[in-house]
Amino acid sequence: MTPMIDVVFQLIIFFIVTIKMEEEKKDIELAKAKDGPVIERMAPTTMVVEVDKNGWISIHGAQLSRSKFAKIMQGRTKRYGQFPVLIRADRRAEHKDVRAVMDICSGLNIWRINFAAIKQEVS
Repeated sequence: MTPMIDVVFQLIIFFIVTIKMEEEKKDIELAKAKDGPVIERMAPTTMVVEVDKNGWISIHGAQLSRSKFAKIMQGRTKRYGQFPVLIRADRRAEHKDVRAVMDICSGLNIWRINFAAIKQEVS
């Protein structure tokens, strides 16, 4: 009986933690753009970087400080060389936060940077 109670407590803890993580998930509202190419398929080596409205940088949903982001990008550059970067910035994000991502990339000689936006219908 005791092992079953332990398992139940572990499940309760697991569900509490996952519910908390789900609530903290932040959606990014992309800006609208009428010009620019439509991306049909990204290269498999493309690094997708998100900048939310509060200026937080994230990769695969993990929030990173600027220094941690720089270390990750530096490690990936050493391992794979050049690779494209797609920046998904919230439309309410400040330019300085997006610029920080661009500066880190250019400091590592990463020049293939694209920005994600929603295609605006032209009337």
